[in-house]
Amino acid sequence: MKLQRVNRRALALGALAVSGALALTACGSDDTSGGSGGDSSSAASNSNIKCDDAKGQLQASGSSAQQNAVDAWVKQYVSACKNVQINYNPTGSGAGITAFTQGQTAFAGSDSALKPEEIEASKKVCTDGQAIDLPMVGGPIAVGFNVTGVDSLVLDAPTIAKIFDSKITNWNDEAIKKLNPDAKLPDLKIQAFHRSDESGTTDNFTKYLKAAAPQDWKYEGGKSWEAKGGQSAQGSSGLAGQVKQTPGSISYFELSYAKDGITTVDVKTEAAEPVKATVENATAAIGAAKVVGTGKDLALELDYTPDAAGAYPLVLVTYEIACDKGNKADTLPATKSFLNYMASEDGQGLLADAGYAPMPTEIITKVRETISGLS
Repeated sequence: MKLQRVNRRALALGALAVSGALALTACGSDDTSGGSGGDSSSAASNSNIKCDDAKGQLQASGSSAQQNAVDAWVKQYVSACKNVQINYNPTGSGAGITAFTQGQTAFAGSDSALKPEEIEASKKVCTDGQAIDLPMVGGPIAVGFNVTGVDSLVLDAPTIAKIFDSKITNWNDEAIKKLNPDAKLPDLKIQAFHRSDESGTTDNFTKYLKAAAPQDWKYEGGKSWEAKGGQSAQGSSGLAGQVKQTPGSISYFELSYAKDGITTVDVKTEAAEPVKATVENATAAIGAAKVVGTGKDLALELDYTPDAAGAYPLVLVTYEIACDKGNKADTLPATKSFLNYMASEDGQGLLADAGYAPMPTEIITKVRETISGLS
């Protein structure tokens, strides 16, 4: 799939996004005269979505990277399960996990696997259980830029690290020229933007820099931005908006946000040719991930320094965070039903056209089995 087509389709789905809480319901969802069966079961059978006993409001929050995917899922799901309202608030991974461990949401989205202290905190809301990681959405972290007259740009990990650490501050720097001998690089100040909120995208972006450019990125990493200098914005949409409107800018965000003409960097790896940020190239990298979680937890270990041709190194996986046991009785049916749809063949089938990478078969099969056992 060409990147241009991915971005065009992502724009169409991205038009569904709203800032703050997302509340999508099907027409007539407040008509409960038919009970939890009735119209829902009929619509579900037509769309292969199993509503089961799902009803009521489902609150969730977290990763903004997956927001466009959630928009697409919610639109399809509530058209079948008319007794369910889903509110997804893209607050960022850190805030999403906090809201979940405080019992405010039925599940959370996070671009980083749970830390031990977060699992421990979850035991207060997961009666006789704990929170687990369910890998659901994959994709490349695109590095988008706005430099007039430059339609193609190659960068390697050391150069990206120096740009975001304020060590390279001008677009005609020799390091950038060396990687782009044919580009007309202007004498223009670089405006590097990072996330102001706690973000799993930041966590994965800096993990890549630590792994691929250890001599140039000396920070510990995590959901909070640590490097000095640069400018900040809230959420993936905020970063993409800044790149679109700011000459000389560069930032990082999930590929589905690289729309409205935002051009993305081709990343030089150990392979012979630089790798473009595409769904296919991200899938090639995610396919090599290993499950490192224990028990029902399906946390993955990603390879940020692939040397295979066409493997894009800057990838993230978004996890849905849910209780393995002890889910609230009033939200458990809707939680399982919606998560089942997200992990289903139909649900995963929506991802590529929205600019995301579906989970590899081996991984998503385990996710489906785990969801079926949630209690």
